[in-house]
Amino acid sequence: MRPDWDSYFMKIAFAVSERSTCDRAAVGCVLVRDKRILTTGFNGSPSGQPHCDEVGHLMVDGHCVRTIHAEMNAIIQAALHGVSTRGATCYVTHFPCINCTKALLNAGIVRLVYSIAYRQDENALEFLRVAGVEIVQKEGFATQS
Repeated sequence: MRPDWDSYFMKIAFAVSERSTCDRAAVGCVLVRDKRILTTGFNGSPSGQPHCDEVGHLMVDGHCVRTIHAEMNAIIQAALHGVSTRGATCYVTHFPCINCTKALLNAGIVRLVYSIAYRQDENALEFLRVAGVEIVQKEGFATQS
């Protein structure tokens, strides 16, 4: 049986997360418009920098600051390649943090589909609601958190 579009793109987001270099949470993101993939991103260090799985985490206030989040990497890839994200859907394995939420809003995302409510931030949720972003939780893709 063919998967529905949300399931299809969420499976791809989880496949993208396999490229993550952070063992705290392997996150994958796929930006989609009109049933076409615009960009993907996973959490990892900036280009040319050592990764967590090579040198360990760089922890500040309980957060690893060595990596760039998957959503940010997907947005950066769009900017790098001149791809507009206006009107896109963000498929992401884990609910976005507040900073990724703000970046997604400014990138023109109109729909967010996620699987894992990892550290779900109420402020991020409220920002999405106020902006009118459709929010869908699509569970059942992974047991990790």
